[in-house]
Amino acid sequence: MSASVEGTPVEKARAIGREIARLHADDVDRQARFPKEAIEAVRAEGLLAASVPRELGGLGATVPDVVSMCQGLAQGCSATGMVFAMHHIKLLSMAAHAAGSDATQGYVREICDKKWLVASVTSEVGVGGDLRRSVCAVETTGDTFSIVKDATTISYGAQADGLLLTARRHPDSAPADQSLVWLKPGDYTLEQKSEWDTLGMRGTCSPPFLVRGKGRADQVLREGFGDIAPLSMVPLSHLLWGGVWLGIATEAVSRARAFVRAEARKNPNGPPASGLRLSELQARLQSFRTLVYAMAEEYNGAMVNKIDKDHLLSIGYALRLNNLKLVASTSVAEIVTAAMPICGIMGYKNTSPFSLGRLLRDSFSAQLMINNDRLHMTNAQLLQVYKDDS
Repeated sequence: MSASVEGTPVEKARAIGREIARLHADDVDRQARFPKEAIEAVRAEGLLAASVPRELGGLGATVPDVVSMCQGLAQGCSATGMVFAMHHIKLLSMAAHAAGSDATQGYVREICDKKWLVASVTSEVGVGGDLRRSVCAVETTGDTFSIVKDATTISYGAQADGLLLTARRHPDSAPADQSLVWLKPGDYTLEQKSEWDTLGMRGTCSPPFLVRGKGRADQVLREGFGDIAPLSMVPLSHLLWGGVWLGIATEAVSRARAFVRAEARKNPNGPPASGLRLSELQARLQSFRTLVYAMAEEYNGAMVNKIDKDHLLSIGYALRLNNLKLVASTSVAEIVTAAMPICGIMGYKNTSPFSLGRLLRDSFSAQLMINNDRLHMTNAQLLQVYKDDS
């Protein structure tokens, strides 16, 4: 691959996924190491700023475009796609709420200009996986702040250039009264508490860390996290993760299709029996893809020009968004599993070009990222009051 990739941001991401991420994916998985080759290529092409509006120093890519980039990168390497997705979830959430704050706008421009990789610190010991509650709090003294957070996981925390962290607004604040805090290079230290040795998504390098940070008071975003979460961070998580999982599923179907074609060449008298299963699998993948991109277009439409809060905060949208995550996170594992009998023993072997082992293991993480049971409980509560007039 050349030093510079020609084309649109989407085309560049797909080329990196195809020509770099794919080349190193098995080693990244085997060694549980950060996918440095692909992420450095993404950085070199300026794609770490892809989602940010041009007036803030980014490339101005639409949400469907960023979903497509996540898909293309994940087809080559699941971990690369997930790192890219999580970075943009945080950065775009920050950019989307920068209006009216010269400081936040300045920090977003600096991130884009310096091509920094941003990691998320939302998990914490003592909150049971609840994004909307924090134990730690921002301690403010004059125009500076300090914070200590015991995070249960920070994906690529040791490899990131900066952290976007949730915390209670003040030591006296309730657990749900949260702020979003930007910690730039030099503002924090990380103390790793254990190793990252998992079934799948091993290249995301997500062990627990104790974070100690400090900085200027204007690094605490003005808008409360209670407003940021439903308008940007939660929708973007479901959408961009959906793109990653779609990439994994697409790669599994691609390998199954390549296997069927290879078998068909051996017997020119007709398609192999596995061709019928492949047809069924392709239909399921098409439905999965349609759902992800339809929801991405809907969200993008609500974010163009100004945030349509009434739409994004409606019960109907919350249900559809939760259902996107539920369907996407189960579909990816189902599709990879269904591809296995099509490829047979060649899909089961790790050394085969049709191997599905890594994809299957990576797919199992999807239902755990914001646990599906939590979303089903939320939906059950919403459905008690939701009036569907369609």
